[in-house]
Amino acid sequence: MSDIIRLSISEASRLFGVNAQTIRRGIRQQEISYSVVRNRYQLNFESVLKWSQRRTTIQNKLAKNGIGQYVDKWKIKNPLYSPNPKVIPTTSNKTGTTHPPTK
Repeated sequence: MSDIIRLSISEASRLFGVNAQTIRRGIRQQEISYSVVRNRYQLNFESVLKWSQRRTTIQNKLAKNGIGQYVDKWKIKNPLYSPNPKVIPTTSNKTGTTHPPTK
């Protein structure tokens, strides 16, 4: 059983780079699952993430204003922790280039 990650509205808005009203709109439209603890919304992180990926504008805000702006700095340079290219299966297309398999 996996632990459920819960966020407050303000945490979600900072993390995803959107206004708190945008998060509340997602709750009101029943696109984000939540629970109420001590009269406060506790949002399910997975549902907020899925909600953000369905909307292009929110994806862009996540990349520009949210946590996505730091992803470029996360590149792993230590070969010990980098994925082994021999382990990752690839498929080839008609042009001869290889790509990771799509799901």
